[in-house]
Amino acid sequence: MEQGYSTREAARIVGINLRTGKKWRNGHHSPGKGKKPVPGQQPEEATDRREPASLASRYLREEERIHIADRLREKASIRQIAVELGRSPSTVSREIGRNRRPMPRGGFSYRPFHADNRARHRRARPKVGKIGQNPELRDFIQEHLTMRWSPEQICQALRARFPDRPEMHVVHETIYQALYVQGRGELRRELTRSLRTGRAMRRPHRLSNKRVNRPIKNMVMISERPAEAADRAVPGHWEGDLIIGRNGQSAIGTLVERSTRYLMLVHLPTGHSGLATRDALAATVQTLPPHLWRSLTWDQGSEMAAHRAFTVATDIPVYFCNPASPWQRGSNENTNGLLRQYFPKGTDLAAHTPENLAAVAAELNSRPRKTLGWETPAERLAKLPATAS
Repeated sequence: MEQGYSTREAARIVGINLRTGKKWRNGHHSPGKGKKPVPGQQPEEATDRREPASLASRYLREEERIHIADRLREKASIRQIAVELGRSPSTVSREIGRNRRPMPRGGFSYRPFHADNRARHRRARPKVGKIGQNPELRDFIQEHLTMRWSPEQICQALRARFPDRPEMHVVHETIYQALYVQGRGELRRELTRSLRTGRAMRRPHRLSNKRVNRPIKNMVMISERPAEAADRAVPGHWEGDLIIGRNGQSAIGTLVERSTRYLMLVHLPTGHSGLATRDALAATVQTLPPHLWRSLTWDQGSEMAAHRAFTVATDIPVYFCNPASPWQRGSNENTNGLLRQYFPKGTDLAAHTPENLAAVAAELNSRPRKTLGWETPAERLAKLPATAS
């Protein structure tokens, strides 16, 4: 056929019938040396490799690949072939591009049985993942996981640092799979402790427990907060909460600025009563210029019982969220989750000094954030005007 004979003429010269000639033309191996071809009989090797009919709904079948090969010889378009098979044109196009073979005299040919075997080998599992195939990529990911970067932050850093190297690009789900899926061994298992959750497997979301309301006198609800705080366009509106230590005996205050996600940690060495929290918060807010403190949003925890005295001392109004509505302080809730990597539940938080808290806050403020266009909170805060508008 490479010499220009038709399929029918080539089959006649070789001494086989037309049907067998078409099978050989389409990629079936001919019988070994010394074996006389039997007209109409398929080689055993090809017969054993046939695709189960049960996979037809998802994968191209052998019969469909034969149809593609026949129609390509008839110069049919890819869209025409796709309509005849009931497949997407992109499916047919990818199939031809992946499985075509170069011809000795130039050009390409599509052989359906050869294509069927190649596709089956590609589907074989298990496979070594992208991270396991690239030591440089694996080392980069492991190093940044050790620094407590999230998988999504690592993926963005890879694209920024290696823009012209697609082999160094992965999505965050690939990193999670390399950590969670047993038997892969692409990333060290102990690195799961560097994730925010610290878990070695996924856990389904649980329903939140009902909370007991502890009313605070003279609360001003979040519905009365200025509208400028809701869209995060104006800096100076903060969200606050406590993270509690072992047996509820110790705590650390957390303050997050809504527009920049800048974090400040409040040292509470004498407990987290209303008066202790008021004094510690009042001292902390003095470390930033007054124009960066327009409001503070808190939940209905009893630690803010002295909120009116705090407002008198600092001129910062305090607004309270609705019961069981943590999404009304979403930035603060997310940051508290990050902080649990540094201050695990069930530990004594009173052991941490102000210097320790400042170091943790500085580390989090220097992490790039997706919501800030991969800028850091510290960079975003530094861009704010030096005086109030």
